[in-house]
Amino acid sequence: MTQGSMNDFKRAVEIGRPPNVVRLFPHSRALIVSGKVIDRAMLAKGRAMAIAANGRNHFIIRGALAAAQRANSAIIIEIAKSEGGASAYCGVNYWNIARQVDAVCNELGITVPVAIHADHYGIKSDADIAAAKIEIPTLFEAGITSIAIDASHLPDDLNLLANIALNPCVPQWAGLETEVGEIKGSQGLSTVEEALFLIQGLNAHDIFPDWIALNNGTTHGIEASDQGIQVELTAEIHDRLEKYRVSGAQHGTSGNSSERLRAIASLTRTTKANVATALQMLSWGLEVNDFGNAQLDADGNFIKNPGQGVTEEMWQEMVAYAEKQGWKGGNYKKLNLPFETKLLGQAREVRERMCHRVEEFVYKLLVDVFNAGDTAPVAIEAVLQANSHDLGPKAGRIEDPAEWTGEKIRKRAARIDSDKGPGGDFDD
Repeated sequence: MTQGSMNDFKRAVEIGRPPNVVRLFPHSRALIVSGKVIDRAMLAKGRAMAIAANGRNHFIIRGALAAAQRANSAIIIEIAKSEGGASAYCGVNYWNIARQVDAVCNELGITVPVAIHADHYGIKSDADIAAAKIEIPTLFEAGITSIAIDASHLPDDLNLLANIALNPCVPQWAGLETEVGEIKGSQGLSTVEEALFLIQGLNAHDIFPDWIALNNGTTHGIEASDQGIQVELTAEIHDRLEKYRVSGAQHGTSGNSSERLRAIASLTRTTKANVATALQMLSWGLEVNDFGNAQLDADGNFIKNPGQGVTEEMWQEMVAYAEKQGWKGGNYKKLNLPFETKLLGQAREVRERMCHRVEEFVYKLLVDVFNAGDTAPVAIEAVLQANSHDLGPKAGRIEDPAEWTGEKIRKRAARIDSDKGPGGDFDD
């Protein structure tokens, strides 16, 4: 880093960290920023996506941050409600993830901007809304700098109304993601009409999301088919939303080919790409293909690479535990919580190789697939130009609030022709 770059970094640390981060880490040299900063950097570079690495364990956090530093890339570290909420299946959670990121950044000398994102904050009922009004503020008190309000499980009118109801709980400076259509593969695909309804209704209420997530053909977890991201559908929806200046958030990237991921970056307005399952499998030392999908042997079992990830003895213990619980395939994700402390207690060389495997995969994605290399200085410049941690909204109000009252929202929603797909648990 040149002297000029170092001066810019120091100045960005002084003015670019949100107040909750400053309060928690007053002496830190980690550049933890709003999710808005990361989105703006990708837009400024053009046709670039930031990786949003789901930090299901500490090794993923370390490896992803090391990769971002190598790539000189701005990055998002996130955890979803299912992964790290009140009923977590991971040791990393909404309330400790910022502390882990800050500690690793200071330890490793990470100088790229990092946002801490609460992904898929799921809302499925009125009771969830009431609980969220209490819980969401605690996430920001714990250092979160960006959030996805995910009420996509609900009908269109209730999705919009839930987003409106919870917006006062989200700081104005924070990154904001909304979602239309649950992530459930080829069924229940999002439509232009549904996406416009959500974004227009929010706009009328002076809510300007940084990202919208769609059901555009992917699934969470292990990708069982080769259908994956529907690039043309995504591009069409993004084009129709252009005047609202909302970017795309791509979920379910694990299992999609590099070619398809390059297409979503180059042909749509996507600036955020979530990667979760692949990073977990890599940290454990499992065999994955070129685009992160875990490989199975002839008996349908995961393939453990000798000398990579956890020790062979630890892997056998993990497999035995999963079998005892009746966990198979994607449910191996539930091993994160009971084994987090055991994995942290492995020898240094084992822990380091777990992190390194994640680092190599993330670095390749950032540089060769997501076009996110060298976006760190672009993000820092955005902070310096704003002279603030708050970059403000990308759009202004276009829609007439009088046309988006609660009653009119329900009437508009009743006219939408939508297929939500099958019911079931599609949480990450």
